[in-house]
Amino acid sequence: MNSFVVFIFIVSSFFWGCENAPTRQNKLPNIILLLADDMGYGDFEMIGGATKTPHLNRLASEGLIFKNFYAAGPNCSPSRTGLMTGKSPAKVGMYSYRPPDHPLHLPRQEVTLAELLKTKGYRTAHFGKWHLGALSHNSELEHPQPHEHGFDYSLGTENNAEPSHLNPNNFVRNGKNLGIVEGYSCQIVADECMDWLNQKSDAPFFAYLAFHEPHVKVASPPELVERYSDLPRKDAEYLANIDHLDTAIGRILSYLEQNNLMKNTIIVFSSDNGSYRLASNAGLKAVKSYLYEGGIKVPAIMRWSGIKTKQKEIARPTALVDIVPTLCEIVGIEPPENLDGTSLLPLLEGADFHRKRPLYWFFYRTSPEIGMRVGDYMILGLDHDTIPRPHQFSQDDYEYLRNIKLEDYELYDLSKDFSQENDLFDTHPKKDSLKALLDNQLTEIKSNLYPWKDLPLNLENRKMKKNWVRY
Repeated sequence: MNSFVVFIFIVSSFFWGCENAPTRQNKLPNIILLLADDMGYGDFEMIGGATKTPHLNRLASEGLIFKNFYAAGPNCSPSRTGLMTGKSPAKVGMYSYRPPDHPLHLPRQEVTLAELLKTKGYRTAHFGKWHLGALSHNSELEHPQPHEHGFDYSLGTENNAEPSHLNPNNFVRNGKNLGIVEGYSCQIVADECMDWLNQKSDAPFFAYLAFHEPHVKVASPPELVERYSDLPRKDAEYLANIDHLDTAIGRILSYLEQNNLMKNTIIVFSSDNGSYRLASNAGLKAVKSYLYEGGIKVPAIMRWSGIKTKQKEIARPTALVDIVPTLCEIVGIEPPENLDGTSLLPLLEGADFHRKRPLYWFFYRTSPEIGMRVGDYMILGLDHDTIPRPHQFSQDDYEYLRNIKLEDYELYDLSKDFSQENDLFDTHPKKDSLKALLDNQLTEIKSNLYPWKDLPLNLENRKMKKNWVRY
């Protein structure tokens, strides 16, 4: 080969490489969201130690742990709303969990993560608990179904697995009720996801696996319960349920490895809120349904080959509402306006991170009713409501939201007071400015209440807030 031919070959190879390298580098990542239901901060073995979670441990060792990660709300429907939209559930009108045949739902006009990803050619699927409206279609309620919120495929339940995680009878696949499905819920969800992934496609995928575990009614294989036989039966069944959830996640990870999908897949794991079991919250104050840390601080892990930071733990406060803007920035989508979350990509790259607005939470059914994270501090507002409230959102509750007024405040330095035992509000030099931040946020919420209609009236079975959920 003469020198001229060699020169042409080298130049051609260089330009061919330059032309094709961005195509390989810019291939859109696949995305898997793994969401537990009522899993506490301490239920992850690497934090609490009581449960066996080897697959989550592995996910964390290959990625990173968010040490101060927050749900979008202290119970199911609000938190899932925040995850799917990047907005505070109070902004969207999901003021509490959604019971059967109730008008609360994720409004049709809200743009979900699935809808955003479809603009980039993603195929999308939801597996497991929906809890964002009636499922399947109810002609009286006319709630949008998963496919109307951007999911090409769906296998799920409207709320919890019934009658328990074992042989549930309320799964709906793409609008069709399936009746009894044999097996355990977490494995049913994992099986369906892998079957869907087997439908070969060149398009990137987004799979949202909203597991039912460990929400009651708990059911786990007897051999797993036996692992924890030195504990009271109820505790053993609960921990076995976390263990079983971990095995389902392990099967998903094995599938990705066997099909050469791991490297180009973003995997995020978290929980929708804290545990109803105080022992599962690792010393945090309170439980599910409270705005104290035990109700909203949850385990969170991300694994992705694009993570550049050398840190294995992220201490900055982060949250489910950050998932939408983060994934939008990663895949090159302009996020919707008026989000409450902030992209975490700078944290993943080891760069400076500035939150656009403080994280905040609003939940009228327990007290405190509103909270905001400002640096190391959590400022909380209480209204000392003395009117018994029903379990589901009612017309009376809606009127109450119009007029709610804070009467008292609490302030905790979470960098020094993990369990929120030392209220600093009365003596803190910046208490007035922190109070103003919280008051202004409540005013914003009250000024933009979602116009729900046909809310239930005159509900019985009312209780004082402190008596609905005890800890």
